[in-house]
Amino acid sequence: MTYRKRPAATATLLACLALVPLNAAAGEAAATDEIVLTDGSRILGRVIGSRDGELSVETDFAGTLTIPLDKIESLSATTPATLLLADETVISEQPVAIEDGELVLAEPAQTLPVETLSVLNPEPWELGQGYKWTGLVNLALVMERGNTDTDELDYKLETAWRSVDDRYRLNARGENDENSGTKTADNWRVSAQWDYFLTDPNYWGLLAQAEKDKFQDLDLRWLAGPYYGRQFFAAPAFTLSGEFGASYVEEDFKLAEDQEYGAANWQIDLSSNYLGGDSRLYMQQFGLWNLEDTSDVVVNTTLGLGFPLLFGFEAAAEILWEYDSGAVDNVDEMDETYSLRIGYTW
Repeated sequence: MTYRKRPAATATLLACLALVPLNAAAGEAAATDEIVLTDGSRILGRVIGSRDGELSVETDFAGTLTIPLDKIESLSATTPATLLLADETVISEQPVAIEDGELVLAEPAQTLPVETLSVLNPEPWELGQGYKWTGLVNLALVMERGNTDTDELDYKLETAWRSVDDRYRLNARGENDENSGTKTADNWRVSAQWDYFLTDPNYWGLLAQAEKDKFQDLDLRWLAGPYYGRQFFAAPAFTLSGEFGASYVEEDFKLAEDQEYGAANWQIDLSSNYLGGDSRLYMQQFGLWNLEDTSDVVVNTTLGLGFPLLFGFEAAAEILWEYDSGAVDNVDEMDETYSLRIGYTW
C-alpha cells in the first residue's frame, strides 16, 4: 500500500485552525456594547453597571467612563444583566436597552422613562440578601527618642452593616500620648447606632455613646436616645446626611460635681470626591445641647482629606475640634488635634 502526502489538504487544515482565534476575537468584538449620546457621539465598550443616574462603561481607549443616563440617546448591550427599578421591581437576565432616551424592556415588553432604572447589576444586599459590610480603621503613631521621649497614638474605627431595611454603625476613636514617661493625653469615645429606613431618604434610629477624657476631668459621659435622620444627598460628588434627636445623659467627673440631664443631639456627615483621584473630602460633626442648662453645649467636629494608596490602604490628613462650653475650671473650652493617618478601608 502506498501513502502520499497531500500538501493542499494540510494547508487547508492549518488555515482552519488559524481562523479559530480570529473567529473568537470576532465574537468578542461582536459582543461589544454600543452607546450613542444625545450629541451624536458613539461609544463602544462594555456596560458594567449603573447607579445614581450614571452608567459605567469599560472601554479600551479611556478606561472606565461614567455617563449620565439623561445624556444617552440609545444603548444596545449584549450581556444579560439584572435591573433594579425605582419601584423595587427586579428584572433578571435581560440586556439593558435604551431607545430614544427611554428604557426598553423585553419581558415584560414595555418602555419606561430612563430615570426608572435605579441600579444596573445591584449588589446582593440591594436585592434583600443579607448585609453589606464596610469600614475604615486607621492609626497615627509618633515615637521620638532623644532629649525628649515622646509616644503618641491616635486610633479611629468606622464600620457599618447595611441592608435594604436597616443599618448598624459602630464608631470609635481615641488618643493616648506620653512625654518623658508622663501621660499627656488619655481619651476615647465609642458610639453605636441602629437605623431603620422609612420612605427614602428618611430613617429613624437609636444611639448609645460613651466617652472619657482624663485631662478634661471627664471620668465618663454616656448617653442614649432616639433620633430622626435624612439622607439629603447620596451621589459620590456630594453626600450629606443629618440627624436630630433627644437623649438622656449622665456625666461623671473626678473633681467637678456629677450631673444628669436631658439633651438634644445632632449629627452631620458630609463627604465629596470632587477633588478627583478617588480622594475623599469629609466633615463629621456631633453636637450635644443640655436642655436644663442651655449654656452647656458640646460640639465635636472633624474635617479631613483622605486619598487611596494601594490594596485598600488610605492616607488621611485630619483636624479634630472638640468644644465644651461647660468645661471645668483650668480646662480650655476648645481642644484641637491635628493628625496624619494611615488606614485600611473595605
